[in-house]
Amino acid sequence: MRKEYDFKKLNLKPNPYPSKLKKSVTIRLDSDVIEYFKKLGEKTNTPYQSLVNDFLRNCKEQKLAPKTVWKKSS
Repeated sequence: MRKEYDFKKLNLKPNPYPSKLKKSVTIRLDSDVIEYFKKLGEKTNTPYQSLVNDFLRNCKEQKLAPKTVWKKSS
């Protein structure tokens, strides 16, 4: 091995993947929803987190909105 290396000769390029990195978040999901995606993941041999991400991405792309109606408490 050399004692020193000349890195000036390297043709460095920016990382093309930072925009594709996933962000870790904490969300609260009902246990039956988690179990559904875990079982589906076992059937399809896919991590359940990926299935949830794909499902939410599909909702985003189709511009779907939840039909939840929040009632005001008195």
